[in-house]
Amino acid sequence: MATDRRSNTVQNKEELATTIGLYVLGEISLGKAAERTGVTRWKMEEILQDAGVELRLGPQTKDDLDDEVDVALDIE
Repeated sequence: MATDRRSNTVQNKEELATTIGLYVLGEISLGKAAERTGVTRWKMEEILQDAGVELRLGPQTKDDLDDEVDVALDIE
């Protein structure tokens, strides 16, 4: 997705709407949403907040938490 590097804004509004929808449905993470739109994670947070979307930070389910713990335990 194209972004205007000078203003760090998303150029394709339809793709942005799709990305926001996927985030709201829990299909993608904040990081994946930022990646899809070509902006930073912090800019994506701002975009979602401006759209009235409640941010999901951290694991959302016990399975997500278990996965994060497993990854953390594997880090040396």
